[in-house]
Amino acid sequence: MTGPQQRPARQRVVLAERRGARRVRTRVEVVEQTEIGEALIGGLIRAQLGLALRVGLVMVLVLCSLPVLFRLGSVGSFVLFGIRLPWLVLGIAVYPALYAVGRLYIRLAERNEQDFLDLAED
Repeated sequence: MTGPQQRPARQRVVLAERRGARRVRTRVEVVEQTEIGEALIGGLIRAQLGLALRVGLVMVLVLCSLPVLFRLGSVGSFVLFGIRLPWLVLGIAVYPALYAVGRLYIRLAERNEQDFLDLAED
């Protein structure tokens, strides 16, 4: 018997060079809180804040315009089912509207988060 056989040196076979591949691993950047990760998280926070401010502003404008609407013309004196219209709108119709706006806000906020996750994935 002869000594152990020497194996040939391993060679790495590359079929194609990766061009345009991202060199920055964004998920690692976010976890390690590097400058790039902080910029990504800052963008998400700005997007969520902007969404919250826009939705809040729309709701404040709508709710604050109701007394003005009731004060103008005969809208405030209109009676339905023995109850004046302003009481019906403020007591009943506002809550489904708030619920719908809340659902819309949640859907848009989750879309912002999904966009962030898509960006952060490798």
